[in-house]
Amino acid sequence: MAIPRITGGTVVKLVIVSLIVGLVLATLGIDPRNILQSLQNAVNWVIESGASIFGWAFTYILIGAVVVVPVWLALYLWRYLRGKA
Repeated sequence: MAIPRITGGTVVKLVIVSLIVGLVLATLGIDPRNILQSLQNAVNWVIESGASIFGWAFTYILIGAVVVVPVWLALYLWRYLRGKA
């Protein structure tokens, strides 16, 4: 299946739709800098939130691992030694 060709008509349609959308956004007081700034703020918020959630979870994982890993290791070795005997 081939990619459709981009014709002059397609370009004209894109220009007209872009003009209409641009007029509507300008009427609402929105410009490209606002859109890009909002997008950047959203990305920064997601990164900061993810980092804080990961940091919170990582702390509890370490606390739990102090108990869980030695118990698991003891049970694992116990089963291994019982199977060998």
